[in-house]
Amino acid sequence: MRFNYYHRLTRSQQGIYRKSDTLRAVDIPHGASFSPTVGRIESSLRSEDRAALQGACQALVDELAERFGVPPVQVMVLPTRPVLRDGADLYGLYEPSENGKPVTVSVWMRTSQRKKVVAFRTFLRTLVHEFCHHLDYEFFKLAETFHTAGFYQRESSLMRQLLEPRQGNDAIMLSREEI
Repeated sequence: MRFNYYHRLTRSQQGIYRKSDTLRAVDIPHGASFSPTVGRIESSLRSEDRAALQGACQALVDELAERFGVPPVQVMVLPTRPVLRDGADLYGLYEPSENGKPVTVSVWMRTSQRKKVVAFRTFLRTLVHEFCHHLDYEFFKLAETFHTAGFYQRESSLMRQLLEPRQGNDAIMLSREEI
């Protein structure tokens, strides 16, 4: 399935989009559980401790980057979601490395309107979503990162692995050689 914006892309971008769409799942290398770190994220979010939440998110992303063999990412947990010009909330933001600055992932812990703490799964999915953009560039070596059906399936694949205890895994392991 191709999203509507596909037809507005250049031929080169359409090729990248199609490649991204074929990558449906990704297995976290070295299969140990992330339950303690994910638990720290949940409890820090629940207690509204932004510093502890940022530390737990950074620990998770550091471990993921190490396991995938990709460059590190700086995580920023910010207080309240900004509202975009069209009135939509911004949940997360991936900023590639530029002018010597590190790759940065920003996530917001409170909703824009009511200033309520974001639901745990929504918050974690946003963090994973932004990390998937990093994997697109650094692990899959895509020249651009698009929101494709494959992208969202990779995001869901990582979420399942982070939330479920590891008892075996039938996700497709994609190595760099296969890409």
